[in-house]
Amino acid sequence: MRSIQSWLDEYGVSHRNATNKSIHWICVPAIFFSIVGFLYSIPLPFHIGGLQVTVAHIALVLVLIYYFRLSPSLSMGMLVFVLLCLWAWRVLDSFGATPWILSLIIFVAAWIGQFIGHKIEGAKPSFFKDLQFLLIGPAWLLSFIYRKAGIPY
Repeated sequence: MRSIQSWLDEYGVSHRNATNKSIHWICVPAIFFSIVGFLYSIPLPFHIGGLQVTVAHIALVLVLIYYFRLSPSLSMGMLVFVLLCLWAWRVLDSFGATPWILSLIIFVAAWIGQFIGHKIEGAKPSFFKDLQFLLIGPAWLLSFIYRKAGIPY
């Protein structure tokens, strides 16, 4: 299995332009959030502690296991982000928002932003090479926060 640093270094090769990086700081979390919203829209036929379990809950457990295998430290940061996403969708849902419609709008807008960023960069998105890069993007951003805070990953 590849190291987290190997994944982050390879992802960074097509993310050197400052404008593209800035776009990624907005669009990568937005895409992740929108996908959580899509999956949150699919309830499962059971509850845990009064909480309606959705496909998002199951998928995110698997995603966190993936991150944990790459970096236990980064997985803790991703756990915080995952919990914030789930909490936000629960709040939005309680206010009557339709998660899948809002997710669709965010998803499309964020991918347009991503492709604009990569046009500016002059490089194809990394996931064209390997779909795992779709999960590496959020970890790549988190690695910058960890470095600034002096947290090893």
